[in-house]
Amino acid sequence: MVSSPHEAMHRIFQDYPGLFSRVSEVLGVGFAPPTAVTVMPTDLTEARPLERRVDTLLRLDSEDDESVLLAVEAQGKKDPDKPASWAYYASYLHSKYRLQPMLLVVCQDRATAEWAARPVRIGPRQWPLLTLRPLVAGPHNMPVISDPAEVGKDLALATLAAVTHGRDPDAGAILKAVSTSLRDAPAEIAAPIVELISLGLGKLPAAAIWRKLVAVDLSFYKSPISEELRAEGRAEGETRRAAQDVLDVLEARGLDVPDEAREQITGCGDPEILRRWLLRAVTASSAEDIFTEV
Repeated sequence: MVSSPHEAMHRIFQDYPGLFSRVSEVLGVGFAPPTAVTVMPTDLTEARPLERRVDTLLRLDSEDDESVLLAVEAQGKKDPDKPASWAYYASYLHSKYRLQPMLLVVCQDRATAEWAARPVRIGPRQWPLLTLRPLVAGPHNMPVISDPAEVGKDLALATLAAVTHGRDPDAGAILKAVSTSLRDAPAEIAAPIVELISLGLGKLPAAAIWRKLVAVDLSFYKSPISEELRAEGRAEGETRRAAQDVLDVLEARGLDVPDEAREQITGCGDPEILRRWLLRAVTASSAEDIFTEV
């Protein structure tokens, strides 16, 4: 299973293509809701053996007949080579499709988002030929949605907001609002959102919070990730119980369990080691003896 914030931050626009008009409104730039959306090929490679791929590419058609090519890029860190690539994407897309290109960069890190939002002028200082101005969505400008009722009004926007605020100290409250709102959503709507947020949080500490919320709040429906999360939760629960069994035997025998030994027992995540310690606890003369290999 792919676990990548990069994947989630742009793939959400493929799954919910109408999301861009709401995001652009949040960011202070008005784009009308599309009347039609086409997922375009992301390969921008030339005939030369130089591969260039945009993360997500959508054609957005609106009622005013002004079609826009939306390139969505997920950016995890500052990269001095990226502006040149983005300028290439814009020029190539305009040349190939004869449509106006738009670039949206999605970030989880505030410093990266502010870096990506800076205009980049290409050309001589006296007369820049091009000015690159990506629209950037990140923790600095995406809404913090911690009310389940607000989440329910726009699940796609709330999902993107939860991912972009994955490093936020209040991430737990944001994720709790999403999981609470999803209780009332059909499984076919909730399942992809659970997966996108899980992908988007990657290995951030907030990912552990989300996994627990899914295992508890959304235990009534099934999806590949929710099933995996619940299986992990069951395994963690069994490990905790096994550690407690070791402590119970030692205490029932009247043995003192120092803090250091207690921490070692409760911190062990290996069921096989805990089983060996439990067997030794039955005959050990002290708590420390259970750690000694015979």
